[in-house]
Amino acid sequence: MGMRKRVLLVAAIITLFAVASPIAAASSQAAQGNPAPRAQTTAIDQADAAQAAARWNSLQLAIFHGRAIQDGGGVVEIDAPARALDAATVPVSLTFPGDRHIKSVWLVIDENPSPMAAHLTFGPKSDARSLKLRVRVDAYTNLHAVVETAEGSLYSASRFVKAAGGCSAPAGPDDATALQDVGLMKLKLLGAFSAGQPLQAQLMIRHPNFNGMQMNQLTRYYTPARFIRTIDASYEGGSVFHMDSDISLSTDPVITFGFVPQRKAQMRVVARDSSNTTFDHSFDVPETGG
Repeated sequence: MGMRKRVLLVAAIITLFAVASPIAAASSQAAQGNPAPRAQTTAIDQADAAQAAARWNSLQLAIFHGRAIQDGGGVVEIDAPARALDAATVPVSLTFPGDRHIKSVWLVIDENPSPMAAHLTFGPKSDARSLKLRVRVDAYTNLHAVVETAEGSLYSASRFVKAAGGCSAPAGPDDATALQDVGLMKLKLLGAFSAGQPLQAQLMIRHPNFNGMQMNQLTRYYTPARFIRTIDASYEGGSVFHMDSDISLSTDPVITFGFVPQRKAQMRVVARDSSNTTFDHSFDVPETGG
């Protein structure tokens, strides 16, 4: 083949790939420090947005069975890092700024294998103005917080998080180490105790929350799932909250919540995991001598 024909053949191949794969071309330009053409970038963004919207629509049907969900502006806010430092322990903060009585809240991680990370129902002893927890994020995704008010209305807010691989991240160097002190709990008050005044508390539970997607680093086999299913917190015999959770909750979960202590008493926390093991602990509030 002559030199001129070779040059023409190479040019034709390059043109074919450029036309057939605009996304790859855009990625190549970005890698070289050149921005993708505006129209092409917009088309890709629109496709991603349409896919995310379709995913959320299907989740709404599966979790809320077609109930109407209104925009949560002024009712619920969700905050999480735009790019997580550790996809296995992504901190999520939920606040409820309005004056509506919040009955319960769902945290949904759209692209996780098990999207419904937690459903927390507030009890009569709670101060339902904020909630914090840590979750695993498996891929770039929207997080949705959906609250139910006392009258039964649903409101939603969302946050996009860039994180990947959190669901398969190991819980420790090996399973035995991860299970050491399983069920151990700590409760930390985040303020001064004053009877009748709202108080924030941070609950820490030692548990690997194996989700069945993690590989044992020694045996190279997948670790069987074992994760916290429910958590019940009560004060003076009255419920502070009940939480149903799943495999998206982080290893050694940390939950920050509010409650209203009327007098010095005990906070009781009962957690149950998927192996039907129950962990039960009571804390003096404030601590003895506090």
